[in-house]
Amino acid sequence: MTRTWLITGCSRGLGRALAEAVIASGDRVAATARDPRSLTDILAAAGDRAIALPLDVTDPAAAERAVAETVDRLGGLDIVVNNAGYGDVAPVEDTSLEAFRAQIETNLFGTIIVTKAAIPLFRAQGRGRFLQISSIGGRAGATGRAPYSAAKFGVEGFSEVLASEMAPLGVHVTIIEPGGFRTDFAGASTRISEGHPAYAETVGKTAAMQRAYDGHQPGDPQRAAQAIIAVSKAEKPPLRLVLGKDAYARAERTDEARLAELRAWRETSLSTDFPASAPHAG
Repeated sequence: MTRTWLITGCSRGLGRALAEAVIASGDRVAATARDPRSLTDILAAAGDRAIALPLDVTDPAAAERAVAETVDRLGGLDIVVNNAGYGDVAPVEDTSLEAFRAQIETNLFGTIIVTKAAIPLFRAQGRGRFLQISSIGGRAGATGRAPYSAAKFGVEGFSEVLASEMAPLGVHVTIIEPGGFRTDFAGASTRISEGHPAYAETVGKTAAMQRAYDGHQPGDPQRAAQAIIAVSKAEKPPLRLVLGKDAYARAERTDEARLAELRAWRETSLSTDFPASAPHAG
């Protein structure tokens, strides 16, 4: 069965790779970007199975138009991929509130806005899938990327709630957590600042690693796209899917450490309840 996708942030990186893979698979796609002219090349061979739409994910009216135009021009909508986003590197102390708001607005509110635009359609038709592109930085805080991690943690909490609300309606939600992929995310898309010298051993090392990392990330965007397409076909998709060996290793370490800490502080955690009532005399 041919399906119709709406993918945000297709001008570069994982969004572009996914749009190309969806087209190659024979499905239909509405590929979006702030400037849809950047998508001309990837849609050229798709004929009437693909369209390019302008979309600023922080604009609710634009998101509603994108959903409506996808349905009108491609005949429906089955899968929404919330991929648009970016993340800068700097210490919390040296990151302005404006920079925090801008990154959270795009990465978190952009996901919420596009999701809400598609919910009524999915609810009415009793089916649909949301694929929310988070990050391993949404599972384990990424040093030097506080606004990005704050937003991605928010995406994960939002999407967990969304999954519980929409599962009875036939709508699936999967949170995708990529590690480092060889895209522009660590290059021109990222502003990098070591900040105050006091953070040389933390954010400073992250900044140096980020500059050296660009072009050498272990993840292959094309293979990530195929994994996303595979999970989109799963009858019982996971709530979370990590992508990449680096992401898998970090997720495993983080989850094991979190569980160990939880258990180590068990008695303190349980000590805060009211004492159990004494049994009544017979």
